[in-house]
Amino acid sequence: MDPVSTALLAELAGGAGGALGHQAWLGLTALVRRPFGHDHDASAQDPAVSTGEAELIRLQAEPGDTARAQALSTALATRAAVDPEFSTDLRQWNEQVESMRTRDGDVHNTVSGGTQYGHVLQGRDFSGLTFNTTAPPPPAPGAETPSTQG
Repeated sequence: MDPVSTALLAELAGGAGGALGHQAWLGLTALVRRPFGHDHDASAQDPAVSTGEAELIRLQAEPGDTARAQALSTALATRAAVDPEFSTDLRQWNEQVESMRTRDGDVHNTVSGGTQYGHVLQGRDFSGLTFNTTAPPPPAPGAETPSTQG
C-alpha cells in the first residue's frame, strides 16, 4: 500500500475541507482505533508496530507539524503491511478522500432574467461567507438602466 499523503493528513488534521474534511478525519480516527484485524495474529505482533493512534493524536494537537504528519503516514503504512484487513480499509478510505480532494466538479453559473439587484456569487465550494451590505434599490420605473443606455 502506498503511504497516505503527509499533506493530506496535515490538511485534515488542521480542519481543511470543512464538513467533508471533518468526516474524513473521523473516518480515519475510527479506522485507526479498531483493533488489529482477525487475520492478524496478535501474539505475533511486533511490539514496534503502532496502531497509529498515538501519532494521530499528536498530529491533531499540532496539525502544521510535517514531522508528525510523516510519523502518522509511516505508522499507517507499517500497520497496513502487517494487517491485511486494515490495509484494505485504509486503501478504501484513502481513495475516497483523494477523490473528494481532487474532484474538479463541473460548475456552470448562469445569471439571467434581467438586472439583478443584490449579491450574485458565482463559483464553487464557498464557506464562511458574510455579506454586510444592503442591496441597492431597484431603479425607479422608467429610469434608464445600463442595459437600455445607448
